[in-house]
Amino acid sequence: MAKQRNDAPAFKGRWNNFAKEPEVLKSGKRSVIKRLWRYMSAYRKDMIIGMLASLGIVSINVASPYLIGLGIDRIANGDIPGLMKAVSILFVLNFIISYFVWLQGKYMTRAAQGAVRDLRRDLFARIQRLPLRYFDSRPKGDLMSRMTNDADTISSTLGDSISQLITSVCFLVGTFCVMLKLNVIMACICMTTMPLVFVTGRIIAAKSRKNFKKRQADLGVLNSVIQESIGNNRAVISLGLGKHVIGKTEEAAEDLKGDAIRALIAVGVMGPCMNMFRNLNIAITAGAGAYLAAKDIVTVGMVATMITYAERVSRPLNEIANVYGTIQSAIAGAARVFEVLDEPRETDDETDTDVDFVKGDVIFDNVTFGYDPDKVVLKNISFDAPAGKQTALVGTTGAGKTTVINLLTRFYDIDSGVITVDGKDIRDINRDSLRSKLGIVLQDTYLFTGTVADNIRYGKPDATDEEVREAARLANAAPFIEKMPLGYRTVLADSGSNLSHGQRQLLAIARTILADPSILILDEATSSVDTLTEKYIQDAFRALMKGRTTFIIAHRLNTIREADEILVLENGEIVERGSHGDLISAGGTYARLYKS
Repeated sequence: MAKQRNDAPAFKGRWNNFAKEPEVLKSGKRSVIKRLWRYMSAYRKDMIIGMLASLGIVSINVASPYLIGLGIDRIANGDIPGLMKAVSILFVLNFIISYFVWLQGKYMTRAAQGAVRDLRRDLFARIQRLPLRYFDSRPKGDLMSRMTNDADTISSTLGDSISQLITSVCFLVGTFCVMLKLNVIMACICMTTMPLVFVTGRIIAAKSRKNFKKRQADLGVLNSVIQESIGNNRAVISLGLGKHVIGKTEEAAEDLKGDAIRALIAVGVMGPCMNMFRNLNIAITAGAGAYLAAKDIVTVGMVATMITYAERVSRPLNEIANVYGTIQSAIAGAARVFEVLDEPRETDDETDTDVDFVKGDVIFDNVTFGYDPDKVVLKNISFDAPAGKQTALVGTTGAGKTTVINLLTRFYDIDSGVITVDGKDIRDINRDSLRSKLGIVLQDTYLFTGTVADNIRYGKPDATDEEVREAARLANAAPFIEKMPLGYRTVLADSGSNLSHGQRQLLAIARTILADPSILILDEATSSVDTLTEKYIQDAFRALMKGRTTFIIAHRLNTIREADEILVLENGEIVERGSHGDLISAGGTYARLYKS
């Protein structure tokens, strides 16, 4: 049994690049808010109705203290009919405000959910158009966190917090206007603590903002660690790395906890501060009001009205304090989403053309390329792959075989030289159009959640059931599919983990047969299967390669004996080329690889 490792190195530095502040935030949070507003503005009708409902809520809340004070003055004057009238109006307004609250919630939620749906749609669409280089340098878990956690934070903020913020701000403005209208002296007294409120709010905002940014980034790191560990759980279990993985997760969770606590503590201070200012404001208003009432400058009802306003003014301040943390999280989350949206996408020039038919003549002419500008992987590679012929690429690990395929498929663009298909530079061909003519069978086959038929049909979404069955028959996949309890309707999940590696490969071959590509790429497609399964796969390949230009990458050299030409790569250069027999007779690099 493998011994669990306790001495795993700290992983923290590895994730530092993914916990940096998004570039979009460096231009200020206003730019983030403006971009969020563009998404919200697409739902103006819902927002207008929600805001009108907010104004209705504010109007009633502003009017209520005045009616309370008016009722008190009616009692003092013995005006019972006037008191009943004020009470009746308050009773009716209570029902009306409930309707306005429901209306506001409904339409603001519709606007918020619509905006977040559009944001997720744009984010996912951008991810689909990002170059492969982007995914090679970033953890998938962090991208998933931006799509889910950050978008959820934005959703809750736009749906609840923003409407609450609008209502609170409008109530503050409306209340101050009414107070000034009723009595300037008392209004000024009620506003004495406002400067303290704003200064305190700005100080707390500055302290908490950076922690909320770090919290969202830490959440992305934690998701990446978990996704990586679960996705590779077989390796974790087989290597006895349970404690190591737990340690990584605990460290990421500890970082998240620390930043979350610091962020929430800073925001948590806001509530008690606002309560203190509220109580101070009420005390000042009550004391000053009692003095003015004793001097007959104001009525008792006016003092009651102002005290009620002083108490109610603090309520929206508390609400603003409570939603502040959510808003900061949403801004940080939105910045992380916009960071992906701002990534340069994989684009085609306007002059790039579509191709309706590809004969399959492929030429590499003096091609040089490096994933890193300082490290060249392919050096002046030149070869012809005629239509309908089989070209094999062999060499030790790191020789550049897969890089050749990455360039042909335009996953990466070459640094110099030319690659042509049927005489046309592939850089002048629309990427999607070019890739639609290519069929790729990889060593690691990915199957999607769905039925067997659905997975085969990914090669041609509009294929009929009969076409699916014919593709499975040609791929030698039909025998094992038909033995399944539900046959082609069998549901696969978790990348088809209930199938053997060879069965997954046969489904991938059936998918490729159905797509009917002009150029076929087989990348180590039989390296992980047993000899009998390899025979079935090789038979399927013969049906698949018939009449197609084929590129074969293989370490098991007996699988490429029938190739028309074999290219031997070493350190990014072609050192030998020829048929299997010619290269064996030459006794060079290929012969040594074959014997080994």
